[in-house]
Amino acid sequence: MLIRDAGTGKNGGLDGNGRSSQDGLDADWSQIWPFWRKIVAARETYAWAPDTPEEKARALWMGAGKRVHVVEDEDGVIVATASVGPNYGVGGPAAHIANAGFMVDPDHAGRGVGRRLAEHVLEQAKADGYTGMVFNAVVETNPAVRLWTSFGFTILGTVPDAYEHARHGRVGLHIMYRAL
Repeated sequence: MLIRDAGTGKNGGLDGNGRSSQDGLDADWSQIWPFWRKIVAARETYAWAPDTPEEKARALWMGAGKRVHVVEDEDGVIVATASVGPNYGVGGPAAHIANAGFMVDPDHAGRGVGRRLAEHVLEQAKADGYTGMVFNAVVETNPAVRLWTSFGFTILGTVPDAYEHARHGRVGLHIMYRAL
């Protein structure tokens, strides 16, 4: 299993300014999009519209100010991704706090991929100068709540009945935080 920044794999590299190449980003997104779409459409963990168009999805996940990490399996297939950026945007008064989203392809869930990616992202966020990480909307029925609490995240509060879950009806959204 290899964890790397999006755009820096076999289809891309770094440009002369140390940024991911566009070809590499395009290649990585083409592997992320199918499971991104599946996860969001399931209406179990993410609050984005289930029918989010691909261009908008890519902007949400890989837009300006985001550092995107990917996990490749031994065959070079992307099986998980994380998108990290400053909470509420670059240059704002909360920019020293990271906000992140994590997705593991459902076909690869339960194999420790999410835990390995989380460890990597938490270390990298600290190295990037963030002093904490916040999740603004963690569905209370999401199995990842257990993962995040095992990493020292605390639930700061829960907005009751804030999320229309596909199977459970209205459930709460946790706001979770951890200092880095």
